[in-house]
Amino acid sequence: MSSDRPIPDRPHLKRAVEISIHIGLVVLLVAACFLVLSPFIAMVAWGLTIAIAGYPTYCRLQKLLGGRGGLAAVLFTVLLLTVLIFPIVMLSETLVGGSQAVASRLQNGTLTIPPPPPNVATWPIIGRPLNDLWSLASTNLSAALGRFAPQLKAAASQLLSAAAAVGLGVLQFFISVVVAGLLLSNSSQGARVSRKLAIRLFGTRAEEFETLAGATVRSVTTGILGVAVIQSLFASLGFLVVRLPGAGLWALMFLIAAVLQLGGPALIPFVIYVFATTGTAKAVAFLIWCILVGLMDNVLKPLLLGRGLPVPILVVFLGAMGGFIAMGIIGLFVGPIILSVGYKLFLAWLDEGVEPAPRSVQG
Repeated sequence: MSSDRPIPDRPHLKRAVEISIHIGLVVLLVAACFLVLSPFIAMVAWGLTIAIAGYPTYCRLQKLLGGRGGLAAVLFTVLLLTVLIFPIVMLSETLVGGSQAVASRLQNGTLTIPPPPPNVATWPIIGRPLNDLWSLASTNLSAALGRFAPQLKAAASQLLSAAAAVGLGVLQFFISVVVAGLLLSNSSQGARVSRKLAIRLFGTRAEEFETLAGATVRSVTTGILGVAVIQSLFASLGFLVVRLPGAGLWALMFLIAAVLQLGGPALIPFVIYVFATTGTAKAVAFLIWCILVGLMDNVLKPLLLGRGLPVPILVVFLGAMGGFIAMGIIGLFVGPIILSVGYKLFLAWLDEGVEPAPRSVQG
């Protein structure tokens, strides 16, 4: 009996098997490369961002140094490390020194807390409980700490983890700046690779999309992250002047809030604390300083974003939150840039081939 089943085309079947094997090997190679490079992706991404954002400054340095690109890259790296790392190290030392002093005084039993001001009890909602707890801490610190022993143990472990994350973040920043310097020293070769990649991805619109991505990176880096860093530096100066306990930790928390576009509201608890613990003149001066810091972005953003591409605040917020959750401290800066570039390229792709609607002719 003859079968009605078609005889398979053996050459085509063999070719399909070969293609499947090739694709599998490529996928396996890409997965292996990703596994090896995954610990460095955030640092390389941040280094690439710094290199793109700082390229105009690098070009000016190179011109001043007579076209010596290597020397200009070294000088750029040193200046950037000085500007970024020195304040971070200073605030970290403040945080560590304050923590050690508090721990030492707790062990020696010499830590004292002043009684609460009389007006604390009149505060709405939280006034009465806060006044009772504060009064207990000022008279019997051991009993106050014993009341919250489980919470304090959990908070202590979280603080240790946060301190380790901050140390790792500082190291990642340092490596990223070095990576940026290396990229700038080979900027001509990097530009050729970038152009070839853009042509592969976007074809005839490669130059347009490449320019858009670079402009978005510079816009977000200077207009959003740059403003947040400047605000944090000025806020840190205020914290140090009023001798706020744990100024380094609060400066880091304010930096996170500033990147999330919540810098102004984040200063309110510090103002309340200073009013409750210091004199009126010092507290009023600190309040004025905090108002200036909170309004600083209204002045700096138009200046730094004037020639850039505006990005919705929601995109920046989601990018910062997602980056922080996925990559830690450094993701707080890389996340908004990656999401902003993707957002701008997606809009440009949507607008591709869309002609504007014709205007109505009025008779």
